[in-house]
Amino acid sequence: MAAFGGLLLAWAAEPAAAQGKLEAQYEATLSGIPVGRGAWNIDIQDDVFSAAASGGTSGLLKSFTGGSGTGASQGRIVNGALVASAYQASTTTSKKTEEIHITLDKGNVKEFGIIPEPPVDPDRIVVTEAHRRGVWDPMTASLLRVPGTGDTVVPEACHNSAPVFDGRMRYDLKLDFKRMETVKAEKGYRGPVVVCALYFVPVAGYIPDRPVIKYLAAQRNIEIAFAPVAGTRILVPFWLKVPTPLGPAMLEATSFITTAQPPRVAKTQ
Repeated sequence: MAAFGGLLLAWAAEPAAAQGKLEAQYEATLSGIPVGRGAWNIDIQDDVFSAAASGGTSGLLKSFTGGSGTGASQGRIVNGALVASAYQASTTTSKKTEEIHITLDKGNVKEFGIIPEPPVDPDRIVVTEAHRRGVWDPMTASLLRVPGTGDTVVPEACHNSAPVFDGRMRYDLKLDFKRMETVKAEKGYRGPVVVCALYFVPVAGYIPDRPVIKYLAAQRNIEIAFAPVAGTRILVPFWLKVPTPLGPAMLEATSFITTAQPPRVAKTQ
């Protein structure tokens, strides 16, 4: 869930017009077979935001390789833009547990770490200090902000790209508009989504010969659909489709409950 949760970005500088919350449940499938479930909660206020996701393997996959993970980010809203200050992620498998943390200041990584510390691999492209400037953490990068004052679910929302640092790897995620669709969750949201093509561009922190990196970088058929968080100008992934050698992998919201919150009234003497 943390890996899927880091899939796009939010750039803008308009003042926040309102506040909103999202409570969503997702199911992951491979060739139509359920392999995982997760939850994602987002809270957007006048001047702060938080997002948290959790998930794990399920069904047949859990019998072979059980795993679970959590991810979270927090930050401020400055002139309408989401500015993260902290990101944490934890993954647990039958073999180990790994924890990642990142501290940011205005898009620049101030401190980060992985526990346990991974071994140094001479084949891995080194992440420099320059690579850790002007970046998004994976969770905040998944919250797509749409500029302007009109509708948010529009083709222009896909005119975006995001430089991401996840604690280990630096990569870019790029979007292109593909089409508009209508979705209907089992519970909650039903309405339009904007479908974007998603391109993965590795920059540093990866091993070039690793097959999964080569495969993802070569893909031109990854799609992601964004739905709105009520009361805000934020779009959130509703579903993600990734072709794999074993068949199509899909992450899709089964419950997508979003509510607008009234602006806070300033206290007066």
